[in-house]
Amino acid sequence: MEIKEYIESGILELYVYGLLSESENEEVSTMAKNNQEINDEIIAIEKAIVALSSSFSPFHSVANYEKIKEKLELKHAKVIELEPTSNWSQYIGWAAAILLLVGIGYQYNQLDQTTTQVANSEIEKTKLEKEFNVLKLKNTANETSLAVVRDVKNTVVALGGQAVAPESFAKVYWNQDTKVVYIDAAGLPEPPEGMVYQVWALKLSPLTPTSIGLLEDFDVNEQKLFAVNNANEAEAFGITLEPKGGSLTPTMEQLYTLGKV
Repeated sequence: MEIKEYIESGILELYVYGLLSESENEEVSTMAKNNQEINDEIIAIEKAIVALSSSFSPFHSVANYEKIKEKLELKHAKVIELEPTSNWSQYIGWAAAILLLVGIGYQYNQLDQTTTQVANSEIEKTKLEKEFNVLKLKNTANETSLAVVRDVKNTVVALGGQAVAPESFAKVYWNQDTKVVYIDAAGLPEPPEGMVYQVWALKLSPLTPTSIGLLEDFDVNEQKLFAVNNANEAEAFGITLEPKGGSLTPTMEQLYTLGKV
């Protein structure tokens, strides 16, 4: 290594400050003895330290000052390390990190709130869609009911209550052109659990009953208007209460309504 590079490496400053190992101190000391330029640089560094210390040191007597100066110039002892100044850039870095974390927390909270709002909106949308579909079905049922009642081609057959339920009543809307039959069962009580109303088309001579349908899902049919099968050449209609699934023949003891065409 050249002398200039050796001087600029900073090892001489560490030597003056007493921060080198024993072997490194011996190496620098040998180099200073053998090279005047290195020795002069060491002396210049020491004087610079003395000058710097003089400008910041508290007042001492001249004698004490000379002793300290002499000691510094003649002996390469370890100098007292100064307390490092506060690293403001480090504090600024920590502050920035804290602000960043706070910002991330705030953004996460906002995102969470937004996600919740979106989820709630989707739930509300689904609820509204279901309500709309229910209203649409009700509207369709109402329109069907009105169409059945107002159809002048329908033969309307009133069914009166019988002994088992004298207060019961029903109506049959029978279009003999289209063979479509609707039963208005609004006058029938709610059937017991496990039971169902069964509609019969009757021929009277001889008495011949034919099942034309069951009034199923009675509790959820708000209009209580049921479409049943073709009545063919019915002369009367009756409605009986039967076990769930219906019966092959009507249970006459459970005849709720009856009416002639």
